[in-house]
Amino acid sequence: MYIEKRKANGKVRYYLGHSFREEGKVHKIRKFLGSDLDEKTLKDREEKAKILILEEIEKYNIIKDPLKFEPSLDEINYLKRLENQIPFKINHLSQSDWKIFSELFTYNTNAIEGSELNSKEVRDILEEDKWPDKSKEDIAETYGVNGAIDFIRKTKEIISLDLILNLHKIVFRNSKNFAGQFRKPGEEVVVMASGGRVVHEGAPQPRIVGLLRELIDWYEQNKKKYPGIVLAAVVHNQFENIHPFRDGNGRVGRILLNNILLKNNLPPLNIDLMNRQEYYAALQEYEKRHNLKPMIELIIKEYNAFKRIIK
Repeated sequence: MYIEKRKANGKVRYYLGHSFREEGKVHKIRKFLGSDLDEKTLKDREEKAKILILEEIEKYNIIKDPLKFEPSLDEINYLKRLENQIPFKINHLSQSDWKIFSELFTYNTNAIEGSELNSKEVRDILEEDKWPDKSKEDIAETYGVNGAIDFIRKTKEIISLDLILNLHKIVFRNSKNFAGQFRKPGEEVVVMASGGRVVHEGAPQPRIVGLLRELIDWYEQNKKKYPGIVLAAVVHNQFENIHPFRDGNGRVGRILLNNILLKNNLPPLNIDLMNRQEYYAALQEYEKRHNLKPMIELIIKEYNAFKRIIK
């Protein structure tokens, strides 16, 4: 790490900088320390900035590693047995079942993100093209999510940058002017809980594409090694850690999760609004401790719930 000095408007501005190489490019982290600082103040602020830079590097290393603790052979076999216990098979779903799933998923995945449409209004929109007197954005995203589910049923693509961008564009093309675009320079994401507590920070914008490529490579390298339920959970959790879009990461991530499940011959998954806090807790457990178990448990729980609906 090193101190940078810059003169501006007759003042000397101090920065603490750190450079590192990634994917053949040199990236820099820079923290502003202040202007016209005496030696003691500069030293104090340098020490504090070093801690912030080290925390950012550590956070990046955590985001960068999709599966820090590899499951043992016994754990993998256990997860395969869990897959075999899923109470229905993808080829058992009728067109009517798929319609029920798509409407259910569309309602819940949008409601998790704050949509004010109820389940009946979602059904009326999708089945009768009947619009309630509600937010036009919520209505547009109802069509968008339903269209994305139809898309992943048909596409043969599993995971790629183009697929991720396309899913975002399908969902938000009629509601957001940045549909199908990753965050631009200067656009950073911080998710706050009530009371102002930071619960998640997305990856720094310059690192988004590199991290997604590493996730895609991880999938390709491990698609024959791990059960589909693990692949889907890791891809989803890691995607949410990266948070590549200004908005819409949750919905695109849950659709991507379903695409991984489908391509591994597993049934689609709905995460119910009533289980939102359990879902958030599972994401946090993975982000902080790389513990995948809560997400796996939630997936099995949701499969059992959906089986009761389509009986």
